Amino acid sequence: MKNSSLCISILTCLSILVSLQFSFGLGHQTIIVEAENFDQPGGWVIDQQSIDQLGSSYLLAHGLGVPCEDAVTGVDFQKTGRYHVWVRSRNWAAGPVRSQSAGRFTLGINGQVLDSIFGQDKTEWNWHYGGAVEIQKLRTKISLHDLTGFDGRCDAIVFSTDKDLIDHQSEESLLAWRKKKDNVPAIKSGKFDLVVVGGGVAGITATVSAARLGLKVALIHNRPVLGGNNSSEIGVEMVSDLNIAPYPNLGNLTRQLDDYNKSQDKKPGTGSDQAKLDFILNEPNITFFPEMHVIKAKVINGNIRSVTAQNIKNNREQLITGNLFADCTGDGNLGFLAGADLRYGRESEAESGESLAPEKTDSLVLGATLHWKTVSSNQPVIFPDCPWVLPFSAESCQNALGGAWNWETGFQYDMVNRVEFIRDNMLRAIYGNWSFQKNHPQFREKYQNYSLHWVGYILGKRESRRLMGDIVFSQKDIDEGVVYPDACVSSRWGIDLHYLDPKNSKYFEGNEFRSISHHEQKNTHPIRTLPYRCFYSRNIENLFIAGRCVSVTHIAHAMFRCQHTTGMMGEVVGMATWICNEKKTLPRGVFSNHLEEMKVLLDKGIQRND
Repeated sequence: MKNSSLCISILTCLSILVSLQFSFGLGHQTIIVEAENFDQPGGWVIDQQSIDQLGSSYLLAHGLGVPCEDAVTGVDFQKTGRYHVWVRSRNWAAGPVRSQSAGRFTLGINGQVLDSIFGQDKTEWNWHYGGAVEIQKLRTKISLHDLTGFDGRCDAIVFSTDKDLIDHQSEESLLAWRKKKDNVPAIKSGKFDLVVVGGGVAGITATVSAARLGLKVALIHNRPVLGGNNSSEIGVEMVSDLNIAPYPNLGNLTRQLDDYNKSQDKKPGTGSDQAKLDFILNEPNITFFPEMHVIKAKVINGNIRSVTAQNIKNNREQLITGNLFADCTGDGNLGFLAGADLRYGRESEAESGESLAPEKTDSLVLGATLHWKTVSSNQPVIFPDCPWVLPFSAESCQNALGGAWNWETGFQYDMVNRVEFIRDNMLRAIYGNWSFQKNHPQFREKYQNYSLHWVGYILGKRESRRLMGDIVFSQKDIDEGVVYPDACVSSRWGIDLHYLDPKNSKYFEGNEFRSISHHEQKNTHPIRTLPYRCFYSRNIENLFIAGRCVSVTHIAHAMFRCQHTTGMMGEVVGMATWICNEKKTLPRGVFSNHLEEMKVLLDKGIQRND
């Protein structure tokens, strides 16, 4: 590996205190322990998908029905004595009785297990009182003990000498304490030519293409592994065309990433996370900020000046400034924070002139997927009955040993703000279907030697927010074969629309988890090409866009959302950033004043370095 000046965010490398101490009223001591800060998470995993709704990540006991190893940490108290304990959790899948709920766990304090069982109380996030405990040592060990392996979740733990503390605080004030973070100011991380938010395929290629052209680039990503939908956490294969007209060298970088990815040993899912990290590490002009979620954008006169990112483990904040920014988050998170014009859902036929559009505008989007896999053994493997799952029958059971693209849910729900609900609905479907197959007399013999091997917990989303550029590419452009003067990123994938499977809706209306595809001319559609003007915001002057949140209608999005295509979008953004830097212009100025220089770069492409 070549020498690199890359600096992985120092916040992910340093050990920090896991508790915050406050005084509420005379003589009272209160300590907040954020679960994601635990020193040793054991078998629990950090889930940041709802950080914008909850204010922080949480620990998830994703054990596929086998209780996870304890999460353990140390807590420093200022004084010993009697403390009252609350745990913030929720009953994400309620059984017929509380003791049959899915994700139950207990809390241990210096080896003493509290009587309370958490995760079987209210279905919304809440503070569950765990009783009182005598703290006899200033340094105290606490542990989360999973009872089920079925996705119990813990957001935070509070110790207080005030037994009425939680009752006297609103949820907003409780969140405000946690946001204080010892009043530590955000760390300033220098200024960059380009700040890329989102480390999926589009974010990787945007970052590397700009870096290879000599720019100083920051890449901010909110998971521990790169790749987005193509990471081992989600496992979607990179597909669609590369290196096609009008710029056959566009796609060189994406192809190198894909080749390098596939050449490595594969983990659960698709491709190697290490290969993607190495792809970044090999570039000396990149500073990588992993496990950082952007929560604020400072905008002055229509330009982003800086972003603030929160570490998903320790919640510390980092301030990152730049000249240009690129939203490669998929959800359009940066654009949303900056006030960029955006859309969500389907345009009406009257609005868009598209024959495939619905009669009325609505909020339906393509669904999200959790892949799952099983393995076979030489002896029967038990899987428990799960009274909290979706209700299956011999008619509704899927008879499956794994699930891929058409295990899809959430079409009718908000993919950004209801991500936990959508993910949990799919977990209830996967666990429920598998439990039925394993335990029903009609199927038991067929599946008795199989066990669940891997189930995703990070949603693989297809569509959510789309950020609007100077052109909003539509089905009319596809049908009419419109070629804009700045046409650059091409696809032959065809319009690949997914809908709720009517057979699944018959049994699970409102909780559907299966889809059908209306996909004509797959990989054989005449070439259609997105213009450069789809890759920057029309009202935030220094914001580029790459990935599934580019400026297209819902219908056109279905042709340009695959990861080879989004990788080429990232390459275009990297090239345009170089033009902006050289010509002292903004993204719109590349089209208005420097389109010929841009075409020269597109024709040449970003060269492979292997």
